[in-house]
Amino acid sequence: MASLTANSTTRGIQKHQKSFSLLFYRAVRDLKPVWMLEDMRTMETFYQEEDASQRIYTPSEALLYAIVHDHQAYAQYLLSRYSEEALAKPGECFCCCPSSAPHLAMAVRYDRRYILGLILQETHRLHSTDQAGCFHMEDGRTPLHLACEFLRPEAVIMLLGNGASPNAQDHNDLTPLDVILEKLRDCKEVNGGERRQCLDNLLMFMPKVRFKMKGALGREPERWGKVLGEDTYKYLAGKSPAPLVLAAMQTVLKQLSPATFPDSLNELPIPSALKPPGLPVTRRDMRRVV
Repeated sequence: MASLTANSTTRGIQKHQKSFSLLFYRAVRDLKPVWMLEDMRTMETFYQEEDASQRIYTPSEALLYAIVHDHQAYAQYLLSRYSEEALAKPGECFCCCPSSAPHLAMAVRYDRRYILGLILQETHRLHSTDQAGCFHMEDGRTPLHLACEFLRPEAVIMLLGNGASPNAQDHNDLTPLDVILEKLRDCKEVNGGERRQCLDNLLMFMPKVRFKMKGALGREPERWGKVLGEDTYKYLAGKSPAPLVLAAMQTVLKQLSPATFPDSLNELPIPSALKPPGLPVTRRDMRRVV
């Protein structure tokens, strides 16, 4: 009888935990006020097998929910209040993504540009070095690979401007440039649309071009000439130097500090047409209360 009672109690606790977890998830989804979410998140629940109480969600896990549902105010609060805890890896039972940067990857995947900027800004503040290019997933892809895969030109700029390496390789030796070239190869849009924007943004931050598909460009010159345009094709195929405007922008962008990006990019005294397409939100905008 005692065993049955214990099992019934355990099931009741588990049911209560699941029910409360669902309430918290819905509260974040419905963009409830930060104070309410924090009251819910830090409410203690007791586990039968443990003497100490345990929080429902860590700041890291709560930040993932904030990213998914684009709760900008909650993301801003978590990053400013908890910093390292918010960017720590979540528990395996909560997030099975084998990544050293699940928050960056999630922000790119869901196209949460504002929150992506907050994460990059906080990363620089914590580490005082360029960290955006140091994160990889299990298959070797970086957030920049993901930005190209999901055609996020704004995320491409933000990651590159904050120090992400455009020459990073995944486990198949593919760089972000390879990813976007594969997208362009099958593109039917005139001028390439977001695919072309991602390519142009990449090239502006790549004074030295390295990628696996260079041989494929040489084998199909007519096809790639039409896809990329003759000037870009010849440059990528190694048949001519970078176009003058591109070379000039590469030199300028190389001088910009990741610590002040993207403000430094927006403040460049050059025509907007020469700047990378899809300029991201500035740090001043990020500091505003949402």
